[in-house]
Amino acid sequence: MSHGGTMQRHKGFTMIELVVVIAILGILAAVALPHFIDSAKDAHRASVRSAGGALTSAVSLVRGQYELNRGGGSNACLAGNCQINVQGYGNGAMDVNANGWPVGTERSGTPLANTSMSADECRNLWSNLLQASSQSLTGTNPAFTATANGTRCLFTYNLDGGDDVIEYNANTGEVFVNFN
Repeated sequence: MSHGGTMQRHKGFTMIELVVVIAILGILAAVALPHFIDSAKDAHRASVRSAGGALTSAVSLVRGQYELNRGGGSNACLAGNCQINVQGYGNGAMDVNANGWPVGTERSGTPLANTSMSADECRNLWSNLLQASSQSLTGTNPAFTATANGTRCLFTYNLDGGDDVIEYNANTGEVFVNFN
């Protein structure tokens, strides 16, 4: 095409150039996509590890406060019972078993070392131990679901397939994080 004696060039991509660019993008996507999927799994596992670490710390803090109170520390035991409403931790409602490990907030008397837990007690334990920093156990899409098995509370992480579990053993105070 000539307008006034000069050639005007049309600029744009040829079909071959477009095919090459699409092929390169496809190859990059195929290589990069698995890394992004692994990153999501890593982020979920980091969230579970974080919650497990927070639970471990909280359990240890309650045990330490129980030992301090029992040994004549600044916080007295209520009516001579150091196991119920451990003073000095949180709102003072945490109860411990005979080994000094947290077992909930609704106990009475002197809970034995091998006191069984219920799912409700595990939920209660989670929210009172972790207080404001806890991930959700309630609502329409909770991060964790609590179940009980004897002296153990199992907190299953729901946001990534439901196969990662934090296990708390109230008999020994141990917290384990299990990935499947």
